[in-house]
Amino acid sequence: MDMTGEERIAAPRDVVWAALNDPDILKQCIPGCQSLEKISPTELTATVKLKIGPVSASFNGEVTLSNINAPESYTISGEGKGGIAGFAKGGADVTLEEEGGETILRYEAKAQVGGKIAQLGSRLVDSSAKKLAQQFFADFTSALNGQASA
Repeated sequence: MDMTGEERIAAPRDVVWAALNDPDILKQCIPGCQSLEKISPTELTATVKLKIGPVSASFNGEVTLSNINAPESYTISGEGKGGIAGFAKGGADVTLEEEGGETILRYEAKAQVGGKIAQLGSRLVDSSAKKLAQQFFADFTSALNGQASA
C-alpha cells in the first residue's frame, strides 16, 4: 500500500519540526496511541490500539527516525505486532517546506500488513489507512494551533 499527501500547516517550519519530534504531541495525534516513549534521539516504542473493520488489536512496535536533515526532512519507519491480528510495518519520507509563515508537509508512505488484517482485503485496509492518516494530520494541526495560542 502506498500513500502520498500534502498538508498545509499554519506554523513556521521549525515549530512543525519540533512537534514532529515531540513524543507527547505525537501521542496525542496518533489514532489509538496508548503509549509512546522516546528511547533514544532516533528510536521510540509505541503501543497503538486500532480497529480495522471487524478486527481490533493492540500493536506493540518500534519506530525509527533516519535520514534526518533538520528541519527539512526525515524518514520515519516502524513495525508493530498485533498478536493473532497480524502485523503492520512501513515507513514514510516526510519533507517540510516553508512558505510564508506556513509550512507544507509532504509525505510518501509505504506500508505492509499481514495476518488477519491482510485477509480483510486491500480496499478496506487502504481506506482505513487513509482515514487514520487524515485523522493524524487533523489532530496534529489542531495540536500545533493550540500550542501556538498557548
